[in-house]
Amino acid sequence: MDTRLWPALDGLGDAVTLLGAGELVAFPTETVYGLGGDARRDEAIRRIYQAKGRPAGNPVIVHVADVAGARACAAADGWAERTQELARRFWPGPLTVIVRRGAAISALVSAGRRTVAVRCPSHPAAQALLKAFAGPIAAPSANRSGFTSPTTAQHVLAELGGRVPLILDGGASSVGVESTVLDVTTDVPRILRPGAITAEMLRAAIGPVETTATTVDAEESAASPGQYRRHYAPRTPAYWFDRTARSAMEAAARAMGRAVLITHDPAIALPSPHEVLLLPPEAGAYARVMYASLRQADQADASSILILLPASTAGLWAAVVDRLKRAAVPLPIM
Repeated sequence: MDTRLWPALDGLGDAVTLLGAGELVAFPTETVYGLGGDARRDEAIRRIYQAKGRPAGNPVIVHVADVAGARACAAADGWAERTQELARRFWPGPLTVIVRRGAAISALVSAGRRTVAVRCPSHPAAQALLKAFAGPIAAPSANRSGFTSPTTAQHVLAELGGRVPLILDGGASSVGVESTVLDVTTDVPRILRPGAITAEMLRAAIGPVETTATTVDAEESAASPGQYRRHYAPRTPAYWFDRTARSAMEAAARAMGRAVLITHDPAIALPSPHEVLLLPPEAGAYARVMYASLRQADQADASSILILLPASTAGLWAAVVDRLKRAAVPLPIM
């Protein structure tokens, strides 16, 4: 299959035609790029899973243009008042809500569950595509399953070239990490995946919210995308450490051969021939470049990637730390 890469707005007509035929289109959102198919058609959802090599137990998010589109994805009694308040406060934007699934949506998006994850993205190109298609688009991240998420069209081409007919190029994603996923089907809503809409923001909008992290193994069914133990990972062996393990990191680098260090603290570095990627110390700026930095490190022909874990888990840092801990394993003490 040939893959075409078009500026997002120039390719809208072709994208709508492909989606209408049950084919796939990669498109930008403010979080990461998505691999989209008609959320109402089983064959389109099967193509998504096949193109990504995605486990059948990992559900996908359905993207809609507005609240009316989201309500059409939900069961007749599946859209509560607090869900409406969340949509009013945070949509369009990087918040996904899990509600009871309506009959119009393919059951394949839900990994065997009776729920559906829905969000309304804010990226202008995503909005334009959803409005032009006039239907819900199921879209996980546009990369091979388990590996680093794409935040540019070029990342998608590198991962899925030959597996998707069209990629819409809308520039770099402005948020850089996947959406917050909030399960609103429980008495107390639960964050199943942290993101840019933080626990603090959600509590200010609707009251109590649980933040218990959930991790499942590859053979299990997940309640939400982003819950697998290994996810977002580079292909090069990657290890995270905190500031207390600086000496262990330096010893590991000596033992492992040439390494790439990803750090947001210039005081923690490595000498040549190791490579150092210095990321911003502010959470939003860090998140925007995190996946691109993991990809850059992956292409450095190094024996390992060493990642300084941010000390904070407040606000957006919670999402950053969650992704890094799934993309890497703890640094062994040598």
